Amino acid sequence: MFGYITICKPELKIKDFERYKAFYCGLCQELKEKYGMGGQMTLTYDMTFLVVLLSSLYEFQTEEESHRCRVHPAKKQRMLRNSATSYAADMNLLLAWYHLKDDWEDEKKVSSLAAGKLLKRKAGRIEETYRRQSRVFEAALGELSRLEKEKSTDIDQTAGCFGRLMEELFVYRKDMWEPTLRRIGFFMGKFIYIMDAYEDLEEDLEKGRYNPLRELRKKEDYEQRVGDILCMMMGECSAEFEKLPCLTDIDILRNILYDGVWNRYRLIQKKKQEEKKGNE
Repeated sequence: MFGYITICKPELKIKDFERYKAFYCGLCQELKEKYGMGGQMTLTYDMTFLVVLLSSLYEFQTEEESHRCRVHPAKKQRMLRNSATSYAADMNLLLAWYHLKDDWEDEKKVSSLAAGKLLKRKAGRIEETYRRQSRVFEAALGELSRLEKEKSTDIDQTAGCFGRLMEELFVYRKDMWEPTLRRIGFFMGKFIYIMDAYEDLEEDLEKGRYNPLRELRKKEDYEQRVGDILCMMMGECSAEFEKLPCLTDIDILRNILYDGVWNRYRLIQKKKQEEKKGNE
C-alpha cells in the first residue's frame, strides 16, 4: 500500500535530487544497521518523505556519510541521517510487520507468515518504545480489517482508518506542530489508501478480492469522481503543509506534494488509454 509519495525527478534540480537520494540511502542504511537485510527490504519512498519533512521542520543536525551497498557495490553512496531517519526506520519496520501479519490473517500467505516471524521480535521492541503509535496502528488496522470483511463500500470510512494510522505516524513529538502534522498525515493516508484501491481495482475484481471502489466503478462518472477525491485529499494535505515554517528542502517537499504523488496516477491513466486504443 506504499510507494505513492515520491518525487517527480524531471522537475527537480540535480542538487535537490542528489539530496533526496542521500536521505533515501540514509534511511536504507539505518534499516540495515538496526534491522539487517530484512529491515532494508521494508524501505519505502513514503518514509523518505517523512524524513525530509521532519528534518526541515525541526532542523535536526544531519550527518553526512558514505557507504557501499549491495545495489551500488563499486562506489560509495552519499547518505544523510539524523533523528528523523531513526524514527522513520522504526515506523517503516513496524508498519511492514503489521502488513505481513494482516496478509497472513486475511489471505493465509505463507510468504507473509515466514517474513512476519523474522520481524516479530524487532517489531515487538518498537511497539514497546512507541506505545502511542502502536496502539493507534493496531486499532486503525483492526477497524479497517473489520470493514473489509464486511465488504464496506464507504470509501471515506475505510480510507479514514488508514488516515488515522498515518496521522499518528506523522506526530514525531507532542508540540505546537502536532495538529498540522496530524492533518497532513491524515489526508495523505486517505490518498494512499484510495490510490492503492484505484490501482488494484481491476485485478481485485478479476480475483474476487475486496475493493472499496467496486460499487463506485459502476457509475458513469467513476473516473472523474476518483480523480476529484484524490485531488481533494492532496489539496487538504498540501494546504496544511504550507502552514509549516519549512525552509530547508522546500523545493523537494513541494515537488513531492504537488507533482510526485501523481506519478502512479499518470501511469495508470496512460495504461488505460493504451488498453482502450488496443480494444478499438
